[in-house]
Amino acid sequence: MMASVKKIVWYYDFISPYAYLASQALDRFPSDITIEYRPILFAGILKQWDTRGPGEIAPMRKFTYRQIAWLAQKNAIPLNFPPIHPFNPLKLLRLNIALGGRKEVADRLFRFVWFEGKSSDDQNAWCELVDDLGLTPEQAETMVSDPEVKAKLVSETESALEKGIFGVPGFFVEGEVFWGFDSMPFINDFLEDPLLFTQATMLQADGVGEGIKRS
Repeated sequence: MMASVKKIVWYYDFISPYAYLASQALDRFPSDITIEYRPILFAGILKQWDTRGPGEIAPMRKFTYRQIAWLAQKNAIPLNFPPIHPFNPLKLLRLNIALGGRKEVADRLFRFVWFEGKSSDDQNAWCELVDDLGLTPEQAETMVSDPEVKAKLVSETESALEKGIFGVPGFFVEGEVFWGFDSMPFINDFLEDPLLFTQATMLQADGVGEGIKRS
C-alpha cells in the first residue's frame, strides 16, 4: 500500500556531483510525489557539523571521483567533470534562487557544471549560460548580488540545518532525513511502507549507544 506521503523536500548544492546524479534520477520517485527544490550552501552544512567534503580529504579524492564516474556510467547519466573541484558555487546557487528555484533552472545549472563540465568562474561560459536563461550578464550580476537573494540562501541553509540535514543531496520526507544518491531506493521503500522505521531492526539501530568521542 502506498503511503500518504506527497512531498519530498530536496536539498542540493551544485558543488556536489552526488546531487547532480540525484537530479538526473528524481523521476525514480512515484509520479504523485511533489518535490520541493531547495538550494543550500554545502560549505555551511560542513561548517556546522565540523566536517569536510570528500574532495577535501586527500586519500578520498581519487576514489570519490572514480566512484562518481562509475555511478554515472552504471546509471546511464552523462558526466563531464568541471575543470576544478571543489569550487565556489555561490553564483550558481544565488542565480537559482533569484530565478525562483524552479526545476528547469536547477537542471540547467547542474548540466552546466556536470554535463558540460564548465565553471561559473569562466566568464565566457558564464555569459553563455545566463544568455541561455534569457538574461544579460548585467541582469545576472544584479541578481546574484541582491541582498535578499543572499539572505534567502542563508535562510534555506539554516532551515536545512534545523531539520537535521547534514549533507547533499539531502531529502526531508515526513520528518525523516535521508542522505545521498544511494539513499533514493531507501526513500522509495519508506514511501511504500511508512511504518518502516518501526521495524525491530530499525528500532535497534536507533537505540545504538554512543561510545568513544574524539576530542
